[in-house]
Amino acid sequence: MADIRRDPIVRTVPHPADMNGNGDIFGGWVLSQMDTAGGAVAARVAKGRVATVAITAMTFVQPIKVGDLVSIYGEVTKIGRTSITVALETVVQRRHEAIDIRVTHGTYVFVAIDDDGKPRAVPPQVGAA
Repeated sequence: MADIRRDPIVRTVPHPADMNGNGDIFGGWVLSQMDTAGGAVAARVAKGRVATVAITAMTFVQPIKVGDLVSIYGEVTKIGRTSITVALETVVQRRHEAIDIRVTHGTYVFVAIDDDGKPRAVPPQVGAA
């Protein structure tokens, strides 16, 4: 992902209840936060409901600690007939530091769905080539 300053989709701080037996944050907690962020991006593109259908890539680079400021960034990398692929990156700042540390990155795939939960076409994107 580009290394430009951008606004996070999700920004949160994990709590002790989110911790595993090693004292780090559960991987499932991170996946859930990334899914929330990716779903928000995909829903904007789909102009409606989306469902997660795949995590096609996921890398855990460093652990997240209790008290870290967690920021999740995302960008659409592909739009299909019904699907939207979003690249997500999780960056933390440790409790008393202002240095960005990349801790995870992954690729999530969402499908636009109608009110009955059936796949529907992604609307044409304004300004798309």
